[in-house]
Amino acid sequence: MPVGTQATVKAMTPENLQSIGAQIILGNTYHLYLRPGHELIQSLGGLHKFMNWHHPILTDSGGYQVFSMNKLTKVIEEGVTFKSHIDGSSHFISPEKAIEIQKALGADIIMAFDEPTPYPSDILTTQKSLQLTTRWARRCKDALQTENQSLFGIVQGGMHPSLRKESAEQITALDFPGYAIGGLSVGEEKHLMNDMTELTAALLPKLKPRYLMGVGTPENLLTCSAMGVDMFDCVIPTRNARNGNLFVTDGKINIRNAQYKNDPEPIDSNCPCYTCQNYSRAYLRHLIMVGEILAMNLLTVHNSAFYQNWMKNIRQAIEEDIPFAFSWQDMAT
Repeated sequence: MPVGTQATVKAMTPENLQSIGAQIILGNTYHLYLRPGHELIQSLGGLHKFMNWHHPILTDSGGYQVFSMNKLTKVIEEGVTFKSHIDGSSHFISPEKAIEIQKALGADIIMAFDEPTPYPSDILTTQKSLQLTTRWARRCKDALQTENQSLFGIVQGGMHPSLRKESAEQITALDFPGYAIGGLSVGEEKHLMNDMTELTAALLPKLKPRYLMGVGTPENLLTCSAMGVDMFDCVIPTRNARNGNLFVTDGKINIRNAQYKNDPEPIDSNCPCYTCQNYSRAYLRHLIMVGEILAMNLLTVHNSAFYQNWMKNIRQAIEEDIPFAFSWQDMAT
C-alpha cells in the first residue's frame, strides 16, 4: 500500500498510482488531524474527494506518531496528551477521538488506537502496554457504530512470544474484520522481526486480512507473505526514489552514480512503468543531479511500480501454486 501521509503519495498523482496498479493507499490520522484538520476534510466531501482518489483508503489511528514524534506525551487510561510537532500546541486523543477523526476522514479501513510498545521494553512494561491497547481497542469498536468502515484491531506484545500470544488472543476475541501486527520494524534485529511476525500471523484468523504495519523491503514482503501476511505499507519505495536509490530486477542502483551519465538504457528493461518505457538512465541522472522536480516524480513512479509488480508476482505464485518467478539479488541471503 503506497503511503500517502498527508493526503498525497509524495511526488505521485492519483493517475500515476492507478497506472502502476495501486489498489489502496494510506493516509495518516495524526498528520491530517493537525493539518488541515478532519473537520475541514469532512466539509469538503471526505478524504477520497479531497485528494481525488476514488479507490480504497486506509488510515492509521495516529498512535504511532503520537508516541514516536512527541517526547512529552502523557498516557492515562482515558487517552494521550501530546504536543504538536508543528507549533507545540497541546492536544488530547482518546480511542473515541481517534475514531471520530477517522470517521470524518471517511477512510474505508481504519485502525484502532493503540499504544505502540517501544523497543526494547521489559516484559512487565510490555504487558501493561498491550493490556491498555486491548482496552482501547474495545472502546474503539464501541465508538465506531457504522457499517461503512472496517475497523482493524492491532496486536502488540513487543518481542516477547508469550505476550504476542496474549495480545493476539485478546484482540481476536473482539472479532474485528481484520487484524494488524504492530510494534515491529522499530529497531529490532531482522531475525526478531521475522520471528515475531511468523508467530503472530499464525495466531490470527486465516480468513481475515493480516496487515504488517510499516514493513518493508522487497525481501521483507516476500518473507512475510510466506508467513501469511496479506497487507503491507512502507515509505521505502518513495523515500529511496527521492534519493536516487532505485529497485531493479537484479538488485538496486543509485542513479546518481557517474556510470549512468551516458547510459541510454531504461532503469530496468523488465519494468513496464511509464518511466522505464520513456526515459533513459542518462536523462534521469541529469534531472536529479540538476535538482529538477520532474526527477522526483519519474523515479517514484518506477520504485512504486516495482513494489506493485513485486507483490503481483507473489500473489500469482500463491494463486497458481508455482515458484516465485521474480529474481532479486538480496534473496540469495
